[in-house]
Amino acid sequence: QVQLVESGGGLVQAGGSLRLSCAASIRTFGTYGMGWFRQAPGKEREFVAAISWSGRNTDYADSVKGRFTCSKDNAKNTVYLQMNDLKFEDTALYYCAAKPGATANRIISDYKYWGLGTQVTVSS
Repeated sequence: QVQLVESGGGLVQAGGSLRLSCAASIRTFGTYGMGWFRQAPGKEREFVAAISWSGRNTDYADSVKGRFTCSKDNAKNTVYLQMNDLKFEDTALYYCAAKPGATANRIISDYKYWGLGTQVTVSS
């Protein structure tokens, strides 16, 4: 059974940094594209970042480009989201998701496995 477990969320002041981790219990982790999504109260879940199975290709939402960095360690079955210069509007529940196949994209329905999320709260 595939499990994704996020960690690293918390409360941080605006301008601060957090590093989210997502540990995956996937035997063939290296063949999955991974994505980060977030959902704020009263809003729909939205794309944040994605990384291909190799880790060489990444994609970011415009709202986080230049501030967030997604990386992947296939040896540790873990994907990371480094978040710098956090803003109040980054406050949300952050989810890690796995998509079968080499590529990763922004399409929520393409992601087969999801974690339960980790809360990020940015105080202004």
